[in-house]
Amino acid sequence: MSNFFHNAGNVVDEISRAFTQALRFAARTIRRLSWPALLGAALVLAFIVSILPLALTLFAIFLVVKLVMGACDGQRGRVIKEPLQ
Repeated sequence: MSNFFHNAGNVVDEISRAFTQALRFAARTIRRLSWPALLGAALVLAFIVSILPLALTLFAIFLVVKLVMGACDGQRGRVIKEPLQ
């Protein structure tokens, strides 16, 4: 069982190192950006953070409405015929 915890600890250490390296890389990249490039990056990030989730949420809402309307319409359109005698 201690081997499991040792391996889990190694995974957590590796994840923390990778996260730290990614943050350092991002900080160096932001430090090197010019003002117009930094503005462009901020605008793209604002788009991703605000408008994209709104679009995905609206898509999900309209999809659910369409499925509900289709389910309701399917019940109304059925005609049961009497068997011929």
